[in-house]
Amino acid sequence: MFRTALRNVLAHKARLLMTALAVVLGVAFATGSLVFSQTRSDAAAEQASAGYDRIAVNVGVDAVPDGGAPTGLDERLASRLARVPGVAHAANRVDGSAAVADRNGRLLGDGDSHRGSNYAPADRHGTEGTDGTDPAYRFTAGHGPTHDDEIALDASTAARGGYRAGDRVRVGTGQAAATYRLSGVFRSDGHRLTDGGTLTLFTTRTAQRLFATPGHVQSIELAAESGISAPELAERVEKLLPKGAGAVTGATLGRIQANLASSDQDTMGQILLGFSLVAMFVAAFLISNTFTMLIGRRTRELALLRLLGASGRQVRRILLAESVLVGSVASALGLLIGTGVAAALNRLLGTASSPAGPLVLSPATLLGTMLLGTAMTVVAAWLPARRAMSIAPVTALTGSDTPTPATARSPRTAVGAALTGIGVLVVVYGAVGAGPDARTVIGLGTLLAVVGVLGLIPLLARPFVAVLRPLLLRISPVQGVLATRNTTRDPRRTGATAAALTVALALASGLSVLGASASHYLERATTHDFTADYLVKPAVDSARLTAANTKAAAGTPGATVSGLNQSTGYVLGGSPAVLTGVDPTAVGRLMRYDLVGGSLDALTRGRIAVADYKAKEAGWHVGQSLPVRRGGKSGRVTVGAIYRADPQSNLLPSITAADSLVARYDESPHTHVILVATDRTSGGASPATYSALTHALGDDPALAVLDRSAVEDEYSGDIGDQLDIFYALLTMAALIAGLGVTNTLALSVLERQKEIGTLRAVGLARAQVTRMIRWEALIVGAFGATLGTLLGIFLGWALGRTLQDTVSGYTLVLPWGRLAAGIALAMTIALLASLWPARKASRVAITTATSAA
Repeated sequence: MFRTALRNVLAHKARLLMTALAVVLGVAFATGSLVFSQTRSDAAAEQASAGYDRIAVNVGVDAVPDGGAPTGLDERLASRLARVPGVAHAANRVDGSAAVADRNGRLLGDGDSHRGSNYAPADRHGTEGTDGTDPAYRFTAGHGPTHDDEIALDASTAARGGYRAGDRVRVGTGQAAATYRLSGVFRSDGHRLTDGGTLTLFTTRTAQRLFATPGHVQSIELAAESGISAPELAERVEKLLPKGAGAVTGATLGRIQANLASSDQDTMGQILLGFSLVAMFVAAFLISNTFTMLIGRRTRELALLRLLGASGRQVRRILLAESVLVGSVASALGLLIGTGVAAALNRLLGTASSPAGPLVLSPATLLGTMLLGTAMTVVAAWLPARRAMSIAPVTALTGSDTPTPATARSPRTAVGAALTGIGVLVVVYGAVGAGPDARTVIGLGTLLAVVGVLGLIPLLARPFVAVLRPLLLRISPVQGVLATRNTTRDPRRTGATAAALTVALALASGLSVLGASASHYLERATTHDFTADYLVKPAVDSARLTAANTKAAAGTPGATVSGLNQSTGYVLGGSPAVLTGVDPTAVGRLMRYDLVGGSLDALTRGRIAVADYKAKEAGWHVGQSLPVRRGGKSGRVTVGAIYRADPQSNLLPSITAADSLVARYDESPHTHVILVATDRTSGGASPATYSALTHALGDDPALAVLDRSAVEDEYSGDIGDQLDIFYALLTMAALIAGLGVTNTLALSVLERQKEIGTLRAVGLARAQVTRMIRWEALIVGAFGATLGTLLGIFLGWALGRTLQDTVSGYTLVLPWGRLAAGIALAMTIALLASLWPARKASRVAITTATSAA
């Protein structure tokens, strides 16, 4: 049987090429996803834990006594700990955020990590001093900072900024930006310096002033003498620690950081694997369709084997052995290609949060992808083999394998209709009333509905073609009629070919609907409310906007400025509340308030403006006087206006008040952002105005100045980037579906050689034969794309409904342009897939075809 299967595979190698290619692509996608995600996960874990092996014990604050504010550890504690038997070295650490500017004043660094720390060299007694080196840093040029006006930079940051030892560097830390002399350039451990991030070293005294309080540090790193274990040293150190401080081994910290880094990578790995499984699911249709057609052409051959004594089980084993051969060889090739793709992506896509590392090909990935690709091929070939064995040998020898028409009463149709109906009902239930488990319910319903629709596709093919028929007759009367007849001749084949496109387009259009709706919501929740020209916000974690920043921004020529100054802890009208102080004379130019009642001018009279959702929740109305209390201060305020707002808006507050009103209860509110509008007579929003505003803010790289387009990218750009990645991944599934169209048409041409030869004999030109095949491909592409798009819209609506309860203002948006582009792309893929079969059909020899038995 194996020899027979091998001969059959070699005999039909050209016809099985597309099937093998589909398996190769599917397995390559799965392998690449697994290898890439595992490589990134291991690399991120290694980077996050790098350097902790140098630390035996780390001492830090793990509790705040009496609920007070943490002040850190007394820096003199390091000297006491250095004298503990077994401690070789004790180094104080003070960490914070520091933004480094390039020579043009722009923020350096590609990642989110902009760190600042202290340089802590060790003296001969083992504690921090000035005549030793800090083991955490290895200098490649210069030396560590020894004066308060000096800093050191990591090598990659210095290279990006074009800095060398002795240069002047502008650094922002949340306090006023300052210029320092660069004393040296260094390399460091991964957990201190992530790829793409920046690390700036200050003297300990400067770092304390910037990131902590004088005389205090945030942690103390202890190195152990030879022969002393870290757990043993931790026990000795614990006895000397003050209340609220704790000791943990460096190995434990390394494991914690490695686990956190790996979990971030695992999410992307799961997404990639999910898309690879979709690609393999689509490939299964191509494989099944190919084996169906191949077995149909070999009906007489298989019947002869059975008449010569082979049992139906033996013949079925031969067919399945063929699928094992094709699946295993293609899977092996896909494994090699996928590993190569993962290696290329690993080099090209290294980021701060996802660093490159040695390629990881685990035995589980190796065996799993090989088994998955082979098993998928066998399962996809099993049904055609089983169907072929149901045909009696005598019938197979004396007649042709006539396709079974799809009817409304067939078992397949009945099961498909039942699954579709149940799936739709489950999805609707999940969308409108399933509660916290809504998305799980929708996922189950979607699976049932998609499987049901795939069962109904052969039945749906005829009415769809009937709708297109009048249009085709007007465009191409002869070829249109022939193409529609050929498409509906075997609805099951047409349906199986279109099914792959249906699945790919369903996912793509569903993502388009969900992404467009989310983007529209985010746009309304941010830029719709934002009418200013610029927004100023912290660029690093430690930066804090202050009233001084607002005053400085107001110094920009022709600028109208207001900070959004949030003040918490209020009880207003018996309800907890947050007030946002603004300049009442300027805020109307900076944000859009869609008033429901009252006037925004009421802010200048000491009244408040309230968002409609807040007013509805609390039962407030315009003109109502409310008691207000914060801490030990109390009074009364009046509602002067109510405006439309979204609870998730990044800018428009729930309660707006004048700065003077907020100042009665809170002398130091938190400035969330600063809004700046420019006078058009002074140049308006322009590079010169941007430079003037940046200079007015002290040329501080820790403060980000965003124009309107940057604000939109800041709050909604991530969704577009994520969707682009998902569309790129789904393109793989669409390409596999295109291979299915090519394979189906190519095998169809082989089956119809006599028919095509006859058409040529009665006068059909080669160009007309080519157009006929292309029209068939376009019909299949349009059918699969239309059905998939309708499914995707339904899925996008259902998932969007689950967001409406928690995201007020979310509405369904149909991205007609993207949906049309998806259908056009599917039809283009189908048309390109028809080029080779159409060319092959046009070259069918009339004499050979018409003389075939």
